[in-house]
Amino acid sequence: MTTPGPTELLRLARDTALAAGELAARRRAEGVQIAASKSSPEDIVTQADRETETFIRRLLAEARPNDGFFGEESEATTGTSGLTWVVDPIDGTVNYLYGIPAWAVSIAVVEGHPDPATWRTLAGAVRNPAGDELFTASVGGGAWLGDRRLRVPAAVPVPLALLGTGFSYRADERMRQADVVRGLIGRVRDIRRIGAASLDLCGVAAGRLDLYYERGLKPWDHAAGALVAREAGARVGGFGTDREGTDLLIAGAPDLYAAVEPILADLFREFMGEDRQ
Repeated sequence: MTTPGPTELLRLARDTALAAGELAARRRAEGVQIAASKSSPEDIVTQADRETETFIRRLLAEARPNDGFFGEESEATTGTSGLTWVVDPIDGTVNYLYGIPAWAVSIAVVEGHPDPATWRTLAGAVRNPAGDELFTASVGGGAWLGDRRLRVPAAVPVPLALLGTGFSYRADERMRQADVVRGLIGRVRDIRRIGAASLDLCGVAAGRLDLYYERGLKPWDHAAGALVAREAGARVGGFGTDREGTDLLIAGAPDLYAAVEPILADLFREFMGEDRQ
């Protein structure tokens, strides 16, 4: 089987995200049913999460039966093609539950082992049905909101930067993260907490946030959004030369990233007891 190019993979990611977003939006209109909780009582999964992931998995398997699948709500499987689809069927589930119009279907395809430290993301799509927005990117093909190409604005000084972040579902972790925010908020323009990592990353690409950082993200939270941000010109990573991962993800214009990363390192050291030297 011929290995498809990023454009072909992007087409499948986009079409699947659109179809899955339509299903999830329809289920939201019908009424949300909580199926279970995960890491804590606050960390919920809805019936729509499970149904949407099953739907996505079926569409991708029909189109690409030899690819692997790595989703939030079902068992991961490996394929024989060297490609894996990394999927969050509903990113921002609590927003979805409450009817807050900031949730998304996130679909990416990566080459290599599905680990952010080593994978190469080839294409990704993030669909926000409530806002009727579709963010897409392919490696070397740029980042797009619909048919508008996205480019990260020039970096602003740290005191004028609008930052985004997110919090853990664990109360003790949230308290420490709140301490980091308290140490940071007086140094920047303001901080936003939107509640969907994929949309935060796309927001950096679209100039809605100057920089986004978060600790504790899973691969499916950021696989597609990180590619959108990168292809728009953002730097995406962790502390120092680290790749983005569970420990930390930072995304922003390269100069702003370089200015904010050491501030975050100091705050993590002070409030989270971590040595980032």
